[in-house]
Amino acid sequence: MPIPVNPAIARVEAPPIMEAQGWIRPGARNRALLNLCQAVPSWPPAEALQEEVARVAHEAATSLYSDILGLPALREAIATHISEGYRGQVSPAEVCVTAGCNQAFSAALMALAGPGDNVIVPVPYFFNHTMWLAMQGIEARYVPAFTAQGPWPQAVDAQPLIDSRTRAIVLCSPNNPTGSIYPPAVIEAFFDLAIEHGIALVIDETYRDFRAESAPPHGILARPDWQQGFVHLYSFSKAYSMTGYRVGAIVANAGLLAEIEKILDCLAICTPHISQRAALYALASLDRWKRDKVALMQERLEALRRAFARPGLYYELASSGALFAYARHPFAGTPGKAVAQRLAGEHDLLVLPGSMFGPGQEDYLRIAFANAEASDMESLVDRLVESQ
Repeated sequence: MPIPVNPAIARVEAPPIMEAQGWIRPGARNRALLNLCQAVPSWPPAEALQEEVARVAHEAATSLYSDILGLPALREAIATHISEGYRGQVSPAEVCVTAGCNQAFSAALMALAGPGDNVIVPVPYFFNHTMWLAMQGIEARYVPAFTAQGPWPQAVDAQPLIDSRTRAIVLCSPNNPTGSIYPPAVIEAFFDLAIEHGIALVIDETYRDFRAESAPPHGILARPDWQQGFVHLYSFSKAYSMTGYRVGAIVANAGLLAEIEKILDCLAICTPHISQRAALYALASLDRWKRDKVALMQERLEALRRAFARPGLYYELASSGALFAYARHPFAGTPGKAVAQRLAGEHDLLVLPGSMFGPGQEDYLRIAFANAEASDMESLVDRLVESQ
């Protein structure tokens, strides 16, 4: 007989990226596959960063554990970086280094909520967020992420969902999967709602560097009450092309971080020491390199938007920004997964169906264009037109 497994885990569907990779039919193509299912930058880390990693690998300390919450120098650098970028006040004691942003989210939500509790999540959502909630026995309560005001949720829609078991509101901006960049006033309204009800606002800002605006994404960290309920998540993966290094961060009040520290000690003890050194170098030395790559990604975004304006294309952009586009397909009544599978099998285009991002998303596809060149956007639209 098979070994019994935790039913809460067994009920969760397999990772969507892995499933989508299975739709590729080796040897069936006459042209290169255009793989737009995962947001992975098309360039390697900066050469200077690679040289720094090679250099510090010879230091004995990099083979050892760091503090559970991260190297003190890195926590200080992140605190300074956040304080300057958000025009606020964050201390090193309010920073925790994690092994990527998924670990940051998982640890933060485990510290905030437990079985029988609920968390408010806009839909479409990032699937790893709701996968984790389901594994923990935490109910996800959905608010629409597309409203009359724009491709972002509204705090007023979350208000009726809050009860005595609500522990947090989760946002992601710039958003995965839609690419939408939430206006500061929208984010701040959710924080006001969270404070009013004594719950947390958790915001995943992994893609914040890919905004065209230089102003802070919001003003919460400049408020004197931010420690009462704000949890900020970040990742070095995309901005510095460090996906395999696995470095993320949590900014929250020191009391919550003390609880998160217990969780991290059981999960991985600490983020890999050598990866933390890479992140420290990135913050200190790679701002210009990062800005150049962000500009390149902005060019790709504009190329995608121009391509989608082609006459005769029946796919429509619902939202786009940062590394993502969310498109409405023209096959009403056809499940999104069937559309995506046909694009992969017959048109050499791999994207994810909206159904992987929550209920009511069957009419959509997510396009992750980070690993595509600007010149690929016309080819993308060529293949969509073929499929119509």
